[in-house]
Amino acid sequence: MKKIAFLAAAAVALMAFKSVESTTWSVDKGHSRFGFVITHLGVNDVEGDFKEYDCTITGAKDDFSDATFEVSAEINSINTESEKRDGHLKGADFFDAAQFAKLTFKSKSVKADGANKLIINGDLTLHGVTNPVELHAMIRKGTNPMSKKEVLGFKITGTIKRSEFKIGEKFPAPMLSDEVQLNANGEFGKKEAK
Repeated sequence: MKKIAFLAAAAVALMAFKSVESTTWSVDKGHSRFGFVITHLGVNDVEGDFKEYDCTITGAKDDFSDATFEVSAEINSINTESEKRDGHLKGADFFDAAQFAKLTFKSKSVKADGANKLIINGDLTLHGVTNPVELHAMIRKGTNPMSKKEVLGFKITGTIKRSEFKIGEKFPAPMLSDEVQLNANGEFGKKEAK
């Protein structure tokens, strides 16, 4: 009897210490946008985005405080609704897409910042320069009524300085703001196991 009780206690203890499996969430590009805003001549905000990008979120906790966020974007996919401006941005004066084809971000720490909010710190590599950035995220959770699968929405904002990434150094702040706002709205679903 003592042996059975011991085995039962051991089984319960093992279950208590069982590691929680991580879940990977993939971005639904049809319902997402990875964009930015810069001020032109101090009077007008010009918006843009990247058409080719990827983002994954991996974590085990429901509040995502243990999650890892990874983002990459193709510089040649930049879009500001002006072909001439896009060509200039891809060139050596700005992003130099021929030499620096991608931007990447990988989180280093994530902490809860109230209900359904996160502060994400990580490294952004852009134009061959890596700098730490802080992003703020708001999470929404739901269920797709068609597929009945769980979906997540992340609204992420942050600010970087283009001077810290050596972008557009010929263009002073009165012409183009040094601060660039990052705005991403992402819809995510659980990555299907292969």
